[in-house]
Amino acid sequence: MPRPKSNQAHSEVLKAAIALMAERGIDAASMDAIALRAGVSKATIYNHWRDKEALVLDAMADLHGHHERPDFNTGNTRADMVAVLSFQPPRARAALQRRITPHLIAYSARHPKFGDAWRHQAMEPPRRELTSLIEQGVRRGELVPQPDINLSLAMLLGPVLYRHIFQRSEPSLAEKLPERVVDAFWRAFQKSPQKQLAHKNR
Repeated sequence: MPRPKSNQAHSEVLKAAIALMAERGIDAASMDAIALRAGVSKATIYNHWRDKEALVLDAMADLHGHHERPDFNTGNTRADMVAVLSFQPPRARAALQRRITPHLIAYSARHPKFGDAWRHQAMEPPRRELTSLIEQGVRRGELVPQPDINLSLAMLLGPVLYRHIFQRSEPSLAEKLPERVVDAFWRAFQKSPQKQLAHKNR
């Protein structure tokens, strides 16, 4: 079945925006240029996005696979934590991500409200998923209660963000890092076997 024209236009605009931002940077990727590359009118773009920053955020979500995250709920708390930290968008987009990231950082620095929106968009899904898994582990008696959930999230996400920044210069950081991070977290906060048994017998 052919894709509806509205959906097709939406997809073409996202592809055009990503390509132009990779080629020229975010500031230089004007709405006129995006419309021309996508083969649509500028009015069509504004029918889908209220302004350029909304389009950029949507394009970044598409590029980084934010709409493709699976449900991390296999029932195995530890394995699901590893899966959250291991999630990567398709490798086919890696080159575009590398080209756009410096532009995204610079644009975020010049436009703080956009930067806040981007950081929230990028970090809220794993924060939400890990919070749910920590709560599940506590509820099941696998983990001790977490007095500061933000500190727990920093312990899990911090090393992965560090790897993202320094992976090129320190390739050894990438080797099984999510498993190692979750193992360290588990060792720090796992309930003792005796307490786990007592929890199950309640």
